[in-house]
Amino acid sequence: MEFRDYVRIVLSHWVGVLVLALLGVLAAVGYNATQPAVYRASSSALVADTGKNVDPNVGDQVSRNRVGSYAQIATSTRVAGEVLADPRFPTTGLPHTPSGLVAHISTTQPANTVLLTINARASTSQDAALLANLWVTALADEVAVIENTTPPSQAPNAEKIQGLHLVPLSQASSGSQILPRKKINLAIGLVIGLLLGFAYAMIRHQFDRRLRSSTEVEKQFGHSVIGMIPQSAQMRQDDGQALSLAVTGSVDSSSASTAEAFRKLRTNLAFMDVDHPPRVIVVTSPKQSDGKSTVAANLAAAIAIGGQPVTLIDGDLRRPTVAHSLALVDGAGLTDVLVGRVKPAEVIQDHPDVPGLRVLASGAIPPNPSELLGSKTMQNLVREMAKDAIVVIDAPPLLPVTDAAVLTRSADGAIVVISYASTLDTELAVALGNIAAVHGRTLGIVFNRMRRTATSGFYGGDYYRYEYKPDVGRRKLKPRRQKEESASPS
Repeated sequence: MEFRDYVRIVLSHWVGVLVLALLGVLAAVGYNATQPAVYRASSSALVADTGKNVDPNVGDQVSRNRVGSYAQIATSTRVAGEVLADPRFPTTGLPHTPSGLVAHISTTQPANTVLLTINARASTSQDAALLANLWVTALADEVAVIENTTPPSQAPNAEKIQGLHLVPLSQASSGSQILPRKKINLAIGLVIGLLLGFAYAMIRHQFDRRLRSSTEVEKQFGHSVIGMIPQSAQMRQDDGQALSLAVTGSVDSSSASTAEAFRKLRTNLAFMDVDHPPRVIVVTSPKQSDGKSTVAANLAAAIAIGGQPVTLIDGDLRRPTVAHSLALVDGAGLTDVLVGRVKPAEVIQDHPDVPGLRVLASGAIPPNPSELLGSKTMQNLVREMAKDAIVVIDAPPLLPVTDAAVLTRSADGAIVVISYASTLDTELAVALGNIAAVHGRTLGIVFNRMRRTATSGFYGGDYYRYEYKPDVGRRKLKPRRQKEESASPS
């Protein structure tokens, strides 16, 4: 898989990824709230070797050699005992045993120096500073005992101390909080949440059988995706209202990309086989509510607008919708023609808004739709109509019934309409298998109700930019390119 495939998978499940990321941050916030605050303060001391007959260079070397030993002494229970015995030691917030108190102390020794730093930790800033200061004083007294010198606490003037001793340098005034590390914990929580979200998206992708990618469909099923129809208000039909064809809308409306998608679908069909382009096209889908009837009507209208006569046949003899959707009469139609009750010319209707588009409604619902659609009469009817016009047949879905598969035997091929993020790969596989079982031909797959975030862009975009120009009180559409050319000097 390429990087963009991972991005597509994450974007497909962005809600779950976002929820897990937020949960990771909230968990970090909860962790920070439940952890006790820990403060650290530092005091430092200097190892000095003074005396009347001590060479400065020799004294400095001796001091460096002793710093490491003093660092070990600093974390001893002897020093802790002296700190506990100090009357200034706080009565609460710190352990009152030498071994427990030593755990709150650490030392640092800068390389090639005679400095020693005492780091003390406590639950409050004041206790940390006090503990660091008491510890340096106790350590200096302990070193004085070991080196048999005067303790600094008994010799205010450090210059009078003869021999190796520890001189307190800096006193801690307050401590800084070191735990919990709130910002780091929040960052860690966010990273863990994002990783969990990514894992969730990958697992969902492995078990989610809904189709979202044209590349995935083409690789898995071996059929080209010849059309991607974006979501549009023009593609929805309100109850009791006629369907508003997207291809007849104004180019400046929100349905411009949808209309361009149908024009591209029309072009793909025309160039599918240049020498023998399909003239009888069945439009079907795996299941109900995939939008096949809407796609069939708009495709037929797009072909008619392109200058070729088209006959749209409602071949769904179980749940016909074409006549009602296009606000046409549905009293008589295909079933009446097939049983010889009327002739095709008597029941075919012209669409009022699309010149060249004729519609043959379904007529009465018969008890045996499959037999009628698979009859020789149906084949002859379609063959005759195809001589004068391209025939688009709106067929029932492939999974519930076999009508659409039967119709493909009378057609040049079938277009299978699937719904973005709704149709399962198993459903499409069975649908294509039903067509192949009757030796039918699948012309291609059409993705319907594509989300605009699912691809890098839809047909049209900034290239199709129009603006209104007044013309004698009337609003007139004028392409931007035409305006620029007319403004240029001849």
